[in-house]
Amino acid sequence: MRRISIGSWSFSLGPRAANPEPWTDLLSRLKQLGFDGIEVGGFSIHPRPENQPTKEARERIRQEAAGIGMAFSSYIPDLWSERLIDTADPSAYIRAFRKGVEFAADIGAKAVCIDTLHPPAILDEIDYGTAKDRVVSTWKTCAQCAAEHGCYVAWEFEPVYVFNKPSEIVQIVDEIDEDNFGILFDSCHAEMIGRHGAGQHGHKEILEGGCIEFARKLRGKINHIHIIDCDSVIHQDGEPNQRVFGEGTLDFDGIISELEHSGVPHNWWVIDPGLPENPWEVAKACIPFVHTLSHTWN
Repeated sequence: MRRISIGSWSFSLGPRAANPEPWTDLLSRLKQLGFDGIEVGGFSIHPRPENQPTKEARERIRQEAAGIGMAFSSYIPDLWSERLIDTADPSAYIRAFRKGVEFAADIGAKAVCIDTLHPPAILDEIDYGTAKDRVVSTWKTCAQCAAEHGCYVAWEFEPVYVFNKPSEIVQIVDEIDEDNFGILFDSCHAEMIGRHGAGQHGHKEILEGGCIEFARKLRGKINHIHIIDCDSVIHQDGEPNQRVFGEGTLDFDGIISELEHSGVPHNWWVIDPGLPENPWEVAKACIPFVHTLSHTWN
């Protein structure tokens, strides 16, 4: 049976940035809807190293969630003010990552999710080989740091971030070559990048089979899963149009059938609805569909 989680950012950023959902209320309402956990975004008023600086405070967060039958599917550190590709000195990025992985371990989240920070256009400024080598060497160090804390690292590729072609993703994971480093596979991002080449820099790599073919190429490299529907529309800011399940174009029977072979080493599925105007309505609409799907994958 799958455990179902949802991203906290949907309730604290975008339309909810001025009025983020209080943490305790968020946990209890999600539990009432049938969620098993939450993916913790380290931004806004929600728990993060800066507002929960002690191990005692973090243990209270873990216990509070466990007390109502909730857990944390991952932690996403706020690294967007750091530099990854446009610097030869990654020490500040690594320090920020280490702070995030320590926080994740303290609250009981095994996964730490990251992305490449920079838009695809960074390759107009930085040589491709240099850019890739900086990502590989920095993330290899981060994976080793995470392993020290019993955590794994999940890289989320997206249209808005560089290195999102299928061949690039495979190559980077292979070069990092750490057992606890893998891919965060998001069904919406995989469809938009794979089928439509969304956000790809230069020559586009198109997969006629879209999300399902993308997942097949990444068998054995996926260690975290985000699921949400999409409608093949890309906004001006490069973000895809996430949709409630059934309102988009994705074939989830086929996607789930393929992901059964992904090798993911845990039983979390995370709903990532992006930043909707009405996150509670979206969460309520998504949970029955995902629970139905979860019964097909044991």
